[in-house]
Amino acid sequence: MAATIQAKERSDLRRSVTKQIREEGQVPAVVYGKGKEATTISVDSMDLIKKVREEGRNAVFSLEVEGGKAISAMLYDYQTDRIKDDLLHADFYEVDMSTEVDVEVNINIEGESLGEKEGGLLQQTLHTLHVRATPNKIPEEIVIQSEELNIGDSVTVGDLKADKDYEILDEDDTTIITVLPPQKEEVPEVGEEGGSKDAEPEVINDKGEEE
Repeated sequence: MAATIQAKERSDLRRSVTKQIREEGQVPAVVYGKGKEATTISVDSMDLIKKVREEGRNAVFSLEVEGGKAISAMLYDYQTDRIKDDLLHADFYEVDMSTEVDVEVNINIEGESLGEKEGGLLQQTLHTLHVRATPNKIPEEIVIQSEELNIGDSVTVGDLKADKDYEILDEDDTTIITVLPPQKEEVPEVGEEGGSKDAEPEVINDKGEEE
């Protein structure tokens, strides 16, 4: 069941009214969809943040617009204030539960690899995957177990098991994680007298003083 977010339709789009909406703890927003007319709304800022944290970035929400019908929509994009980090605007995309959508899903690496136990370093070069699925089949995250990886082993997109609920759109040869060998510390070469081989010799002037 989709989480419900209460919304109010906006008709006055003047900047002064938009500023007042934000001061009242609301977020100006728009709902649009393929072949559908855009609807301007406002939603409670704290409620939106809370619901996204609880349900996930790719969750389907039921927007209950005051005086109208409920709209099934996903949070498509949002803008925040760079200084205060407050929500400034949100874009919702109205979805058809039977139509596939393209979204980004976070990758979660679990476990300590065999290579790490031997001093290796697990390097993650890809943190999200592009996924195509119907809204109710979008995974919250894609988990990769790393326990069996040795030094030099990698996991690519093509190594992930196929899931009938969704399709991964990234190229199969794209590397997700690699276990790198231990990093060797460079030790300076030592000369016969115990000093660094690259150390500059002391210079003595004609007065017998070091320069």
